[in-house]
Amino acid sequence: MRTLVLGGAAALLVLTSGPASAATEPSRPSGQDTAAITALVNGPDTAKRLAATKFPGAIAAGQAAPVAAQVPVFQPTADFVAGRSDVPGQLAYVAVPARTGDGRAATVWAERHGAGWEVVNVASGVDEQRFAAAAGGGYLLHEPQVNAWYAVNGDTLTVLDGSVLGLAPGTKLSLRSYRDALNTRYGTRLPGSAYDRSGAAGGYGTPETQVSQAVVSGPATSGPVVLLLVFGGLAVILLAGCAALLVGRGHDH
Repeated sequence: MRTLVLGGAAALLVLTSGPASAATEPSRPSGQDTAAITALVNGPDTAKRLAATKFPGAIAAGQAAPVAAQVPVFQPTADFVAGRSDVPGQLAYVAVPARTGDGRAATVWAERHGAGWEVVNVASGVDEQRFAAAAGGGYLLHEPQVNAWYAVNGDTLTVLDGSVLGLAPGTKLSLRSYRDALNTRYGTRLPGSAYDRSGAAGGYGTPETQVSQAVVSGPATSGPVVLLLVFGGLAVILLAGCAALLVGRGHDH
């Protein structure tokens, strides 16, 4: 199981809302972005953070990976789910493999903040690089509510890991079918919905300021525990088993 460090990217556990667009391909990091991320992850602050991070099971030490190893990770948008955009996702973060202080393989998450970039998490393992290698040239789409990973090539979505949904790796879906599935799962909890307006999510805010909320019903040993995660006005209910896949990764602080 992967260990997730929840920092500023905690809100990445739920769908983000982005502007509608007639394009079908999401915007990718530019060459300037790539250079900025390279400088960031190889800078002294990130080095100190990695040096202080300890995950169980150390392996041989190494250095941050080269620029070519950067993997943009996209996530579905509320506009895509609602049918207001044909763009399946928007950039959530850029994953860069590295090594922690105990030599364990890790991934630095760089997230855009305004005109620049910021390291928001250090996660154990190199899941993003592993899935990107299997993406066949497509871009990587992550549905964090169920920890499902997909490769998107044109109008075709290929499942890389859909175990929580019961989808075998290699399963192919059209983007239309995927949108319908997302709408079924999350359509009633989009921004502006009755659920949103009711305030049941426990608060609202922008992606930069909204803090994820977790409402737990009953003890973990009494059956399925429901987690209510909030981000930018969109709430998603998760069973504890799903949530564990998202947050069961080691901390860097």
